[in-house]
Amino acid sequence: MAPKLPPLETVGMALSTLRANRMRSLLTMLGIVIGNASVITLVGVGRGAQNLADSQLSSLGANVLFILPGRNDTRRQGIDVPKTLVLEDAEAIAEQVPSVRRVVPQITLSEVVQSGAQAVTSSISGVTPDFVPVRSFEVAQGRFLSESDVRSARSVVVLGPDLRDKLIPTGQAIGRQVRIRDQSFEVIGVMAPKGAVFGSNQDEAAYIPLTTMVSRLSGRDPTYGVVLSFISVEAVDEQRTSAANFQITNLLRQRHRILREDDFVVRSQKEAQSIVGTITGGLTLMLAAIAAVSLLVGGIGIMNIMLVSVSERTEEIGLRKALGARSTDVLLQFLVESMVLACAGGVVGSAVGISAVSLVALFTPLPAAIAPATVAGTVLLSGSIGLFFGVVPARRAAQLDPIVALRSL
Repeated sequence: MAPKLPPLETVGMALSTLRANRMRSLLTMLGIVIGNASVITLVGVGRGAQNLADSQLSSLGANVLFILPGRNDTRRQGIDVPKTLVLEDAEAIAEQVPSVRRVVPQITLSEVVQSGAQAVTSSISGVTPDFVPVRSFEVAQGRFLSESDVRSARSVVVLGPDLRDKLIPTGQAIGRQVRIRDQSFEVIGVMAPKGAVFGSNQDEAAYIPLTTMVSRLSGRDPTYGVVLSFISVEAVDEQRTSAANFQITNLLRQRHRILREDDFVVRSQKEAQSIVGTITGGLTLMLAAIAAVSLLVGGIGIMNIMLVSVSERTEEIGLRKALGARSTDVLLQFLVESMVLACAGGVVGSAVGISAVSLVALFTPLPAAIAPATVAGTVLLSGSIGLFFGVVPARRAAQLDPIVALRSL
């Protein structure tokens, strides 16, 4: 029986063969490179989107609840939200729910804001002074709304930083006059940058006293009274958020005389994070699965090239077998060639993917990142694909009859 070739000699022969056909080897690796780069890039971007959403939701505060009008199904289907939240609901929550520290009723409208020749369509929110601590906002210039502003229904406004830059690009904003629906408001403050929350750019919003919103913009509904867009609630602490949710739900059910379905929705920051995490995680998995098809195509390319290589190297295989090489040695050599092509392509593709993720993080707001385990997993997957698709060519080479193979010499 012929002696078994040492593993290092088998690897050396495989590498020598690949070096002898450099261009073919590089082109064969290209499919694996593209597949690995696609997987790593899309997974990195998906995780970046999830990290961005988590950071935005975390900025809302762990003990903040949001009460929105309408049932879950109406909000999902885009049906007009019914008028189920009123100012009296917010006042009742503040007075009767012991696990609540602050309550912020809010009315939000979309209006044109003007300053001189500049006009911008913006989100205008009527709020109370507790808006800043509850929603974790900060004031960069001037001041926010005060209790006196709310009691007197003063015509004052606080601008988001982006809105301020568009309306008053030069000069001091504090003390300037802007017009909202042909009514004059004095700018008393400019907010610090906050970014987008729930798809809405908070830096392009404006804030006025809730009473001013009711008396000058939104008005009172003759049937319902002061209708709110939503209510923000700050629990005493994070541990009592669930208790606050339970108590608020029971209180509003009693006030609205609900027997079956709730006509409001209470959402916490953790629930929002869970929902967003599920969505972004599913999208990331779907994108990774689509990108993995490129790896499959690359594996098929490796199998095709190796089959061609078996046909071209029939004489070589026959000669090796005639000189004493075993079928196992031939099998291992072709498997090693397939795995080297796949693993090398995986390493190069991983480097390309990591570079792409770094560029995304550098030039976009997404804090894109890729875990080392993902990189290691894709390289391992590439090697497995090389092994899987290299089996058929390797077996064909190993099963060649040396006599038949040498007839072509």
